[in-house]
Amino acid sequence: MSEKKKVIVFTTGGTIAMKFDPAVNGLVPAVSGADLAAAVPGLEKLADVEVREFSNHASCAMTPQKMFDLSAMIEKALEEDGVAGAVVTHGTDTVEETSYMLDLLHKSEKPIVLTAAMRGAGDTSPDGPANIYCAVKTAASDEARGKGVLLLLNETIHAAAQVRKTHSANPATFESPWWGPIGYCDVDRVVFRREPIGRQTFSPKALTARVDIVTGQTGVGREYIDFAVAQGCKGIILEGFGRGNLPAVLEPGIKDASDKGVVVVISTRTPGGRPYQVYAYPGSVTDSRNNGAIHGGELSTAKTRLKLMVILSERPELADNKLELEKLLDA
Repeated sequence: MSEKKKVIVFTTGGTIAMKFDPAVNGLVPAVSGADLAAAVPGLEKLADVEVREFSNHASCAMTPQKMFDLSAMIEKALEEDGVAGAVVTHGTDTVEETSYMLDLLHKSEKPIVLTAAMRGAGDTSPDGPANIYCAVKTAASDEARGKGVLLLLNETIHAAAQVRKTHSANPATFESPWWGPIGYCDVDRVVFRREPIGRQTFSPKALTARVDIVTGQTGVGREYIDFAVAQGCKGIILEGFGRGNLPAVLEPGIKDASDKGVVVVISTRTPGGRPYQVYAYPGSVTDSRNNGAIHGGELSTAKTRLKLMVILSERPELADNKLELEKLLDA
């Protein structure tokens, strides 16, 4: 980086902004956005950093609407003259979902890099400062342009659509199953070794479509599907086993939901691969499709939900065009 660029850091909270409180015997929000940036040695040498606080709460409190609002805030900032990119500090529990929602809505060539921490700011060896340092370095780099929204922890860069949290406590928790990271942040430069291909972007004016998740379980009945329909959802992501197969007892519920205009999408609980109609027994994806469901693609169930929510909010008429909708979800 021959000249210092401007990077805006948006803070949302999470473990990265928490410290241990003996009064409640646990980590609680305690660090402001400015404090986060001030705790990173050498940050001012990487870029002209401006901190803007969006929120300060645990990431389990994040919602699709908050993600949508955060996206609008970031995209407006990226239009400002001289801004090279953006960084978002976030909690690890839902950062893979927020990063993907931002990616679905992000059309600029300027990079957005999310980062987080598995250890609190007051812990013996907090990982937050190094992660923020690398995230700003990446957001300011020319190499990151055009690659959409990225997630960076432990000096490792992942594509938003592929990354998942794989361990509840270990700092090396984030991985991209089957595909691996797309690059890394080294001492002297940011290195990319592959492109995040297959990105799709959308432009809904608002999030208007409610989409629920129903998990396929051994011995489960159709009551969860019926409940979701009764709540007025526009879509249901039905997480199946393996290729997306489900207990056959769910099939009448799938048909009734589909007949009422609810989009039912089959996902898989496996961390790799995609659901598909290779079997034809009762409860198979073939059976579910015959009852009006469609199958998703390689995304996790949580990300499939966000994608369907965005698509139906922008193009509600696709609820009646299942073949086209299936192509978009399985792209």
